[in-house]
Amino acid sequence: MKCVLGVLIVAVLTVQGCTSQGRHARRAGDGDTVNGGGAVAEKIVRSDAEWKQVLTPLQYNVARNKGTERAFTGEYWDNHEKGVYACVCCGTDLFDSDTKFESGSGWPSFWAPIAKGKVLEEVDNSLFIRRTEVLCARCDAHLGHVFDDGPAPTGLRYCLNSASLKFEKRP
Repeated sequence: MKCVLGVLIVAVLTVQGCTSQGRHARRAGDGDTVNGGGAVAEKIVRSDAEWKQVLTPLQYNVARNKGTERAFTGEYWDNHEKGVYACVCCGTDLFDSDTKFESGSGWPSFWAPIAKGKVLEEVDNSLFIRRTEVLCARCDAHLGHVFDDGPAPTGLRYCLNSASLKFEKRP
């Protein structure tokens, strides 16, 4: 019983950490997929076995099984270098360091994707709360969630997992 209670408390604290700056996700219709428009390269579809061959266990758990890394443990939450954050699964450029900001959540946070159509947003009703999940538009990798408590000019906070990203430093 203590173990189950402990796991539940950790899950709640993880969700609260990712939503600590605000409790309301942007709304889309139930089951709707919201795409920002723009051109996206051809979809990449692989079997679970193929993904397991190219991803680490943590990357696979987060990107393919919609897991999350613990706050303040990911490789990029405190990265201040200039560059581009690409999808760890397919290499699609998703976010630019120019839109990264300090949210205090312990996860890399951005106020906008690199271009429209690079990410998809889906309603996520897991963990007993309503959130908006962010996915790579090309390979459907789980990246994290988006909230409406970010800075100007968009007011959005894309709260992402480092394990879903690959940083490419810009000279």
